[in-house]
Amino acid sequence: MAQLDRYIAKNFLVGYFIAFFVLIGLCIMLDLFVNIDEFMEQSNQGMGKVLIHIAAYYGPQAALWFRHLAGIITVIAAVFSLARMTKNNELIAVMASGISLKRILAPILTLAVLLTGLQVIDEEVVIPRLASELTRGRDEVGMPRRYSFWFISDPKGNLFCGREYDESTGMLLNPFIVLRQQEPAAQRWSVIGQIDAEWAVYDAARQGWAFEKGRQMNVLPEDAVPTALTSVEPVDFFPSSLQPQEIALRRQEGYKSLLSLPQIETLLKNPGTRKTDMAELILQKHSRIVDPIMNLIMLMVALPVLIRRDPREIKSAILISFVTTTGCFIAVFLCKLFATESIGGRVLPELWVWAPVFLFLPIALLQIDSMKT
Repeated sequence: MAQLDRYIAKNFLVGYFIAFFVLIGLCIMLDLFVNIDEFMEQSNQGMGKVLIHIAAYYGPQAALWFRHLAGIITVIAAVFSLARMTKNNELIAVMASGISLKRILAPILTLAVLLTGLQVIDEEVVIPRLASELTRGRDEVGMPRRYSFWFISDPKGNLFCGREYDESTGMLLNPFIVLRQQEPAAQRWSVIGQIDAEWAVYDAARQGWAFEKGRQMNVLPEDAVPTALTSVEPVDFFPSSLQPQEIALRRQEGYKSLLSLPQIETLLKNPGTRKTDMAELILQKHSRIVDPIMNLIMLMVALPVLIRRDPREIKSAILISFVTTTGCFIAVFLCKLFATESIGGRVLPELWVWAPVFLFLPIALLQIDSMKT
């Protein structure tokens, strides 16, 4: 049995790496074909520089695409290994030796579980570290970025705005901070002041922003006096854990999918996180558990279909396996699409993200149990 397991595992791994390079390469080629003009905007620097920029852009993107395609890659690897065994009539030889065809699934499922670990590492370690590169545009690779941002909250609930942040110098031009305080009884935020300055830089040693010609104005309580603002006070430093790299990430739409699970947990506990973002954060939190499970379920749904003793049936089996896998993929996509929507006045992202598991896991178990061995 050990020799048979090694043979099946070898076929599966060969198919896995072939599928990985083909699918990721196809994504790169299609995207490059459509957007080559954005890279060519820097052609005055020479073709060598353009090629370096292309590699620098698609390297991080490959990690992102792998996360989305990991389940499909596993299914294609299973198709490759089982189709080859069926074509060579090896399954008949296995049955003739008295071994159940269910036993053939063991090395494939074992390797699939181990390779799922690559997806988890990709999501929790690789992608968060590459988040700043993943938020760059194709025409921004190799160039210092300057951008504005508006009303990004720090852990204390203060809102940061900036007309321009220069990544090359680390300087924030015309920063504006809305100082807020949460009222626990009313479950709302009240503005207690504002800070503006000519420019600011982040001081990592003191964990805060150092200002040039900073001014702070404090709002008096409503029951104090009917006037609006107190006198202006100079301020040269404001403590905050909101760092420039976090600003670069959070200004992008869909940045939550680039965060690690600990980062998501931090934002969920952050009192300054907007309620409109909470459902998306909860969705991302549960997706980190559900996505690897669903990839394994998709494989379990496809495998029993691929076990065929007659080589003439393998083409139809491959077609059926891809149809069922596509059905799983579409179900997951639709559930995530509705997870952040209000239905009946309630938003239930946890229920929606786990729904495909409850739907397809029994189907996968029934298919494996009903296999003709």
